[in-house]
Amino acid sequence: MQKFLLSIDNLSTKLGHFSAYSIAVLTAVICWEVGSRYFFNSPHDWVFDVTYMLYGVLFMMAGAYTLSKNGHVRGDVLYGFFTPRTQAILDLALYIIFFIPGIVALVYAGISFASESIAINEHTTQTANGPPIWPFKMIIPIAGGLLLLQGFVEIIRCILCIRDGEWPKREEDVEEVDVDKLKAMVSHEDDKKGA
Repeated sequence: MQKFLLSIDNLSTKLGHFSAYSIAVLTAVICWEVGSRYFFNSPHDWVFDVTYMLYGVLFMMAGAYTLSKNGHVRGDVLYGFFTPRTQAILDLALYIIFFIPGIVALVYAGISFASESIAINEHTTQTANGPPIWPFKMIIPIAGGLLLLQGFVEIIRCILCIRDGEWPKREEDVEEVDVDKLKAMVSHEDDKKGA
């Protein structure tokens, strides 16, 4: 079971890393447009549309990646003090009550938006000759489907934690802060105060 969970985490991680390249493309497009506008006096109308689509791709595709790393925002004020089993029970209830219905609705609506957009060969309306928007709208159900898949993995993790009393391992990835060092520092400072 652990191998299956880690394989889905790995899929979410790889797709998250791949979609992060949209930042490089976004930066290149903006730099090219600024140079074109100020050095050659030749602005392009479509750049605005492309930049918000690229940012949207990054934002939507980051959902499953962030969930696989347990990085979504939650009210950690009390949650961190609960036992792993209590955390898992709370998470499981929230996944079933809120997450699954919300993401299923996102996927359903995304399929409808994308299929309508493809059928009419939709283009953006911000500019007179805007780029096609249907490829961007196709990302909505894809990102939602990946998030739903990762959500089912998280539900399995909750069930395993309820059964075993500890959270199953996750795939390692880059962390902004060395959590173990931070915990050691806090523990060390608490020891000084107690002495």
